[in-house]
Amino acid sequence: MTQQFNQAIDALSDWVGRTRVVEDEIGVTAVRRIAAMLDLDPADFQAGTRLPPHWFSMFFPDIARQRDIGADGHPEKGVFLPPIPLPRRMGAGRRVSIHGRLCAGQPARKIAEVAAITPKQARTGQICILTMRHTIETQGKVVAVDEFDAIYREAVAAGHKSATAPPQPAPQAAAWSDPITLTSPLVFRYSAVTWNAHRIHYDADYARGEEGYPKTVQNGGLTMQLLVDAALKRAPGALSGFTARLTRPIYVGDTVSLCGAAVSDSAMECWIADREGYLCALLQLQFN
Repeated sequence: MTQQFNQAIDALSDWVGRTRVVEDEIGVTAVRRIAAMLDLDPADFQAGTRLPPHWFSMFFPDIARQRDIGADGHPEKGVFLPPIPLPRRMGAGRRVSIHGRLCAGQPARKIAEVAAITPKQARTGQICILTMRHTIETQGKVVAVDEFDAIYREAVAAGHKSATAPPQPAPQAAAWSDPITLTSPLVFRYSAVTWNAHRIHYDADYARGEEGYPKTVQNGGLTMQLLVDAALKRAPGALSGFTARLTRPIYVGDTVSLCGAAVSDSAMECWIADREGYLCALLQLQFN
């Protein structure tokens, strides 16, 4: 299987370097929906309001026709992304540099580039890492560059659980910690504002029966959003970038702790710990 798989990945080499442009008006209504979802006052956001620096990731969705939606809720392979021959897709990590901010009501665009397609043999089986590079521009200026990794995995055998890496304890030296419960309405609203129909986030029967999870899975994009939000309450300056790595699944309904260490050399290490104290996500933030 490995040889055939690698040959199938090699056949996708012409996808690497492909780009497409996704335009967005950064509409005030969409901005206010996002603000409300994050428990902010929607009335504080008007046309021309500068948005928090990391909000760019909640705009520029891929808008697929309904006939192009696959069984998992994602657009079919080959519509927007390379047709990687593995059925399961999950976010894994990001590397973000921030150079400016979007403004409500001001048109912007995302240049999406297939940066790399990397097959690997993992402990849990054959995987492939798709790296997308998203360059966000408005008024002719780059406001952010976001390299995002998605892991494609093999199908789960009927009746089996999704394999996970051995748990690692979260750091103990937290300077701050905010507990939060990841409720179904919160995850639904995030999926709605980001136009994400991946069924593992809302369809428990699909999550259990097809992908081997015990219940619906927390959205990794929301995980990173909430942790950066918490960190910025303690920020010593403007956010200039961050790296993120998701290490352990979190499930809808879980209560987790958003944690961070003290700022050192204009940087802050942040993480998410589950109820058992295991590490679920690790972020490194940089400030100007």
